[in-house]
Amino acid sequence: MPALVKAAEHATEGEAHGTSQAIIVLAFIALIVVLAKAAGALSEKFGQVSVLGELLLGVLLGVPILFGIHFFDAFKTNELVLLFSEFAVVLLLFQTGLESDLYKMSKVGVPAFIVAIIGVIAPFLLGMYVVGPWLLPGLSHNAYLFLGATLTATSVGITARVFKDLKMLQSRSSQIVLGAAVIDDVLGLLILAVVAAIVSAGHVSAGEIAIIATKAIVFLAASIAIGKFIAPYIGKLLSKIHEGIGMKMAMALLFCLGYAYLSTLFGLAPIVGAFAAGLLLDAVHFKRFRSPKLINDIEEAAKSCSQADVKEKLTIAVDEHRHRHIEDLIEGISQWIVPVFFVITGLQVNLAVLANVNVLLVALGLTIAAIAGKLVAGFGAGKGADWKAVGVGMIPRGEVGLIFANVGKALGVVNDEAFAAIVIMIIITTIFTPVVLPMVAKMNKKKEEAQPAQV
Repeated sequence: MPALVKAAEHATEGEAHGTSQAIIVLAFIALIVVLAKAAGALSEKFGQVSVLGELLLGVLLGVPILFGIHFFDAFKTNELVLLFSEFAVVLLLFQTGLESDLYKMSKVGVPAFIVAIIGVIAPFLLGMYVVGPWLLPGLSHNAYLFLGATLTATSVGITARVFKDLKMLQSRSSQIVLGAAVIDDVLGLLILAVVAAIVSAGHVSAGEIAIIATKAIVFLAASIAIGKFIAPYIGKLLSKIHEGIGMKMAMALLFCLGYAYLSTLFGLAPIVGAFAAGLLLDAVHFKRFRSPKLINDIEEAAKSCSQADVKEKLTIAVDEHRHRHIEDLIEGISQWIVPVFFVITGLQVNLAVLANVNVLLVALGLTIAAIAGKLVAGFGAGKGADWKAVGVGMIPRGEVGLIFANVGKALGVVNDEAFAAIVIMIIITTIFTPVVLPMVAKMNKKKEEAQPAQV
């Protein structure tokens, strides 16, 4: 173990043995990926999302530090590890954009928009003006801004999975939550862009806030509009060079990383651009590229199939996989890169601060604000939707909250105590919805069954 610790420390010192350092760090990343996949699978066995297992793994890897063993501690500030982690965040937001259906969102537009607005404003105000000043007195105004910002986002992936398990994915409540979560992400990223710019500038004025907000909105709107116009032409050009899956992937990453870079030119975080790239890309932009052999084989089998019902199922399967193929391609990369981000985030938690009762009180306060702020949003769902299901569905913060917390820590406005409290809040809210939403669904079912008997 001492030899490993020494090797780990050397890997972060920037000495003249770059190749050996890189190999050690890459071996560490490979180890993290294997452990993260195991932790994610274990988490799923307990009915939770894999993100939770990966995050908790990172926290547990920090335990040896308390006993003077700094093997993993040496890696969490390593440039190569942080580069992987940053790429993972960009990829994660690109995926979120790809999986966000703007058309479906527009079908439940007004209720979803109202729920999203309430679900952003209520927790933001609670975090900034109540929990922060009351439980963490003495911090800067910027720190309270970030505390509020971390409470705004909703993890659409966690809620979608729970609704799917409950066979409620097509219900009005589910559609409102999923639509609101997309709007939530957009609004949350706008808030993040504004807050990060304020912190970087070091001063605040109403005029500057308006300029930053306008810049972020214009960038998102213009980048999506222009991107949708140029994407077919870029697809046509690249497919003429090569029609294979490799070029298809290259086009997706070109938009993802290109837009991430463009957003930095506007003074915005790279994740804003990556999210915009995901929103603008559709399956139609990749129609000139070859489909995978498996999809073509299934399509041929469907054509020669004599049984009408089997033929229909095969055709539907082909259409679905063709429509989702870009998401599936990106999933192949993110499966082994994104877990690094969650593990490193967990590793960033300074476990020593958990001995401070005030940190636990802050975590409790943030959790109450996080839950209350989203439950209130449920009242905006209107008729035909269950406010409790909508409110509970909006609660998980998951990966988006972690991204916000990491940006705050990187900018130096979120200290170890606040960061640990935020991570605890994210863990609790991530567990909360998969546990409570089935209870709400069961209560509603009993209520519906009891109604005819009362007539």
